[in-house]
Amino acid sequence: MLRLYQVRAGAKDSLKERAARTLRVPVETIHEVAIVRRAVDARKKPQLCYTYTLDVSLEREDKVLQRFSGRENLVERAYPTEYRFPQLGRKTLPDPPVIVGMGPAGLFCGYYLALWGYRPILLERGKCVEERKRDVERFWETGLLDPNSNVQFGEGGAGAFSDGKLNTLVKDKDGRNGEVLNTLVRFGAQESIRYEAKPHIGTDVLCGVVEKMRREIVRLGGTVRFQACVTGVQILDGRVAGVSVNGDERIPCGHLVLACGHSARDTFAMLYENHVPMEAKAFAVGLRVEHSQSMINESRYGMADPGIWGAASYKLTARASNGRGVYSFCMCPGGYVVNASSEEGRTAVNGMSYSGRKGRNANSAIIVSVTPEDFGNSHPLAGVEFQRRLEEKAYELGAGKIPVQRYGEFRERVVKDGSGETAALEIPNREEGTPPESGHDSEDTWMPQCKGDYAWADVSRILPKACNRAFVEGMTAFGRQIPGFDRPDALVSGVESRTSSPVRISRDESMQSAVRGLYPCGEGAGYAGGITSAAMDGLRVAEAIAAEFAPFA
Repeated sequence: MLRLYQVRAGAKDSLKERAARTLRVPVETIHEVAIVRRAVDARKKPQLCYTYTLDVSLEREDKVLQRFSGRENLVERAYPTEYRFPQLGRKTLPDPPVIVGMGPAGLFCGYYLALWGYRPILLERGKCVEERKRDVERFWETGLLDPNSNVQFGEGGAGAFSDGKLNTLVKDKDGRNGEVLNTLVRFGAQESIRYEAKPHIGTDVLCGVVEKMRREIVRLGGTVRFQACVTGVQILDGRVAGVSVNGDERIPCGHLVLACGHSARDTFAMLYENHVPMEAKAFAVGLRVEHSQSMINESRYGMADPGIWGAASYKLTARASNGRGVYSFCMCPGGYVVNASSEEGRTAVNGMSYSGRKGRNANSAIIVSVTPEDFGNSHPLAGVEFQRRLEEKAYELGAGKIPVQRYGEFRERVVKDGSGETAALEIPNREEGTPPESGHDSEDTWMPQCKGDYAWADVSRILPKACNRAFVEGMTAFGRQIPGFDRPDALVSGVESRTSSPVRISRDESMQSAVRGLYPCGEGAGYAGGITSAAMDGLRVAEAIAAEFAPFA
């Protein structure tokens, strides 16, 4: 089999014919063509095409390959990476492994342990995804928050309500990335996620995938419990001995996978009190920015309505004069800004899209790097308190709704604040839901596209001054890359505070904490940054347990 790179083809072109033309062979000599990667090529916009990487099996491969000697950037021998679960260990596992959290890390760890006979127990503080969806919708419609069943907590984790983006920068020499994508496809995700350069499932599809994975875990002998919050960990002689659930139930276990997600602040505090080693880590905070999707399409594809090519996306990075990185994060084409709060009196936002990405607006978080030096003290949980302060300010400004502001007004106040003038200017009285410039949604006036109520407010008062200034510098830089990105009527809302975990729970090469039998895992523990990388980390922890211990008979 040969691997072909940089094969350009239109949406309706025959890939077999394109491969034959690249290899300069008759099309009938090609037996099979498989897509390895596909990306939209907009270098000659508005004339779009796809650029493919293809694996091709054909007659006389060695002879064909000789023609491309020295041009391995175009054609080379294909060596597909196959994922292999490790050879199982021989030690006796006295109790089933317990997994805390059913986001992608916990779900994949649990599924692969169940698949190989380990009968794991999965504990999720929130509800099953079917009930969780109803709780989230009710919160968006009424503002009534369930602290344990929301955008952050519940089966599927925070990623279940964030578009289902599956791209990752994690190196994949062992095939875990491909295995994660293949598993998602087996449980109902689109086949295209195996090869798209920027794969996504969509919130609507991902929830069904999660439900099917859970049912399979149970069929394979695993146990899944919802509304089961781990409130304590028993540690004897430096090893895990059990966990407390909902304060009064104890489950014995010698192997505890901690996959609790980046918003499990009470769990972090409980672990700290139990002297589990951890440290504050750098992350990023910022604001959601909305533009019309047609503007993004025009910039990226040269047309406002790209039709079969789908809504365009972007990825932007800059460095501010104060040294802080500024970059787009969790970009949602045709998406919504969502109220992603999980604590009373605090507002956090996120972004999501459905699988069709048909919404009128594009949004992404524009975020600014922060480090433990910004948190105010050296406590391991100082980053958590830093997040909470920002979320409390956002809640106050929006009176519990998502606070929204026109970017022009935001920028003016940040500039004034930077010159020594006050940024705490009075907002003119407006009828609720009416923007500063216009009371209607017209071609020239963009309106927020939110899940959850929003309120016009002075968003410039949420972030620290240094972050605000870096944000504005980043927006200016991005306006040079995408014309109109920093236009005054763009929309900013906040606060985007849950980009990644503010804590890293220490672990060694065996994937265990200094507390033996405790496996910090996934994004909440500080070892992942998104659905795919978290799932891959869950797979790594499952491998570590299986390599040492035998499954139950």
